[in-house]
Amino acid sequence: MDLVTTTEQTPRAPRRDAAANREALMAAAVRLLNVDAAVPLEAIAAEAGLSRRSVYGHFATRDDLVREVTLRGAARIGVAALPDPVDDPVVQLAALGARLWSEVEHVRVLAQLTVRGPLAAEVGGALAPLRAFLRETVRRGVADGRMRDDIAVDTLARLVEGAALTVLDEATARDLDSAEGHRLVMLAVLAMVGLGWREADELVRTTPELAVAPPPGPQPLPADPRPTATRPTVTPEPAA
Repeated sequence: MDLVTTTEQTPRAPRRDAAANREALMAAAVRLLNVDAAVPLEAIAAEAGLSRRSVYGHFATRDDLVREVTLRGAARIGVAALPDPVDDPVVQLAALGARLWSEVEHVRVLAQLTVRGPLAAEVGGALAPLRAFLRETVRRGVADGRMRDDIAVDTLARLVEGAALTVLDEATARDLDSAEGHRLVMLAVLAMVGLGWREADELVRTTPELAVAPPPGPQPLPADPRPTATRPTVTPEPAA
């Protein structure tokens, strides 16, 4: 057997799958960007168990990585934050605010980057289903006389969105707990459409659909593709 044949038949160590590397980078970026929006690429690569050089096989620049993370997150939120239909448009609006909060409160810094950062225009496309649902809810509320009619529907819907984002800003700056953020986002959007604070508070406290949902916890992340050390199997000794 010649040397060439021997070399060709020597088994090679398994390599991490390229798709797994890419997902590991995305997951690492989500974790670190939610702590520091300016986190360097080297830190993201290290968190993913990769070298900086290997990152460039997937993303040409740090901005490209952040862009994909941002747009993917926005697309998920644009669909996941849609609540179940409710006949009362006022309750529907409050439920929409609460559902949106539940989707973003555990990634507050990253959510701010998504809606207020340089990719806001591109994010708009991903959030289109959510914004269309919001506008239709406001339209129903105005038509039913349940919401103020002194502001055009499109403008009022944008103001409602802005009120919800203001709560996100406040929650991030002051580290509000989940329950308080849940309550405040509903009160903010209801105030924007014309409800008095007492009426809004009563609605939030007495409507079952608006109760605080169990915390969703961190979103599922790809399994860490890095190999783990093999642990010896311990067989328990029989009881004496």
